[in-house]
Amino acid sequence: MTKSILITGGSRGIGRATALLAAGQGWSVGINYLGNEATARETARAVERAGGRAALLRGDVAQEADVIAMFDAMERQFGGLDYLVNNAGIVAPQSQLADMDLARLQRMFTVNVLGSYLCAREAARRLSTRRGGKGGAIVNVSSGAALRGAPGEYVDYAGSKGAIDSLTIGLGKELAGEGVRVNGVRPGFIDTEIHASGGRPERGVALGATTPMGRAGRAEEVAAAIMWLLSDAASYVTASVVDVTGGL
Repeated sequence: MTKSILITGGSRGIGRATALLAAGQGWSVGINYLGNEATARETARAVERAGGRAALLRGDVAQEADVIAMFDAMERQFGGLDYLVNNAGIVAPQSQLADMDLARLQRMFTVNVLGSYLCAREAARRLSTRRGGKGGAIVNVSSGAALRGAPGEYVDYAGSKGAIDSLTIGLGKELAGEGVRVNGVRPGFIDTEIHASGGRPERGVALGATTPMGRAGRAEEVAAAIMWLLSDAASYVTASVVDVTGGL
């Protein structure tokens, strides 16, 4: 039976790489995006070329109505949901906390924390066998910043990802008896577009050179870890967070 997966922030970076790996297995892929429709459409075409089915799901994960609409659309277009990859998130330009204004902090935690919790909640409601679902799996995308704190760069982003680690552990235990596994990945310095949104497009490559492996990671390497956590090969793994950090 064909599997279906919803990937928030699925049009670029780690989300796109995961979508393509899922497509290679013939899965139906819901690609959530917010601002860049052209990039999302290109990702959808790539998914279909790779052997999957694609649905574009525009929506802001920080808006409850948008989140519910995304999950409803998955049911209409693909007949349900098997997996959620909670990947959507933002970063802001480098700054010390003392210089951050309230608007920045509110946006950071609204998108990265509330957005992830809302998506996880909807997946739990629909996947839980206790609530009539067929079970499934959730993977939350955290960050190595949650462990390092990102001092002098963005402790707000680091804190938001720390909350995602707590979500993974708590929800994984909460749903363990309801047919739903919940795990996370903690990417390290990965060469993706997110660094440009923080004002340093070269950051991933530059800091990747400081890792024990001596290089930045690739989005595909994080996606491979996500796919393993979703797979039956990880059937006894829940409430766990996997570091994909090059040994840092």
